[in-house]
Amino acid sequence: MKIILNQDVVNLGEEGDVVIVKDGYARNYLLPTGTAVMFNKTNQALFASRQAAIEKRKNEKRSLALDLKSKLDETTIKLVLSAGESGKLFGSVTSIMVQEELAKLGFEIERKRIEVSSHTIKMVGNYTVRVRLYGDESAEVNLIVESESQVKAREAAAAKAAAEEARASAKAAAEEAKLAATAEEAKAAEKAAEKAALEAEKAVAEALDASKEAEEVAKEVEAATIAEEATEEKE
Repeated sequence: MKIILNQDVVNLGEEGDVVIVKDGYARNYLLPTGTAVMFNKTNQALFASRQAAIEKRKNEKRSLALDLKSKLDETTIKLVLSAGESGKLFGSVTSIMVQEELAKLGFEIERKRIEVSSHTIKMVGNYTVRVRLYGDESAEVNLIVESESQVKAREAAAAKAAAEEARASAKAAAEEAKLAATAEEAKAAEKAAEKAALEAEKAVAEALDASKEAEEVAKEVEAATIAEEATEEKE
């Protein structure tokens, strides 16, 4: 059956395109849902009058598709799945999985536009997934498939490295504290030595003063003795 598409249909055509499809597909889906209309002179004339508006929308869609393509081509998503030691997955990657991961990054992509053939990706590794956009445009999303054991091993290694770094930091902090304590002890000892030196100087000064006083007393005693002897001689 010959029809005119009233909107874009993946793998079939764009709005305004005249296409031929199976009668059942047209009668059971395309025509009842308003996705397409019968090809006849009336509808031809209708779409001819809408051609300028249709072309404008097509150009806008192409521009949006190119912008989306540039973003998706730079996008990497990661799937962590169960796998054996050989890396063989217990199951396979599906378009739904890819769609969900893209949605987490803010990309709302119809599942039917994501090309992941059944049983194509069965091993861990790096892949690219084709995403069909508007018209002939398509993007390729980078896909990393890892096993749960790989992720756990990496997390364990990261935790071990963090623990070792923490131990090294603690050891360095302890050494710094020890050095600081030694410096404080040395400073305290220096102050004690200075204090002892001052006390020693004071003791020496006091001893000198005492010595001078003793000499003066001795001189006085000697003078008194001489005077006393002189008095006795006169008598």
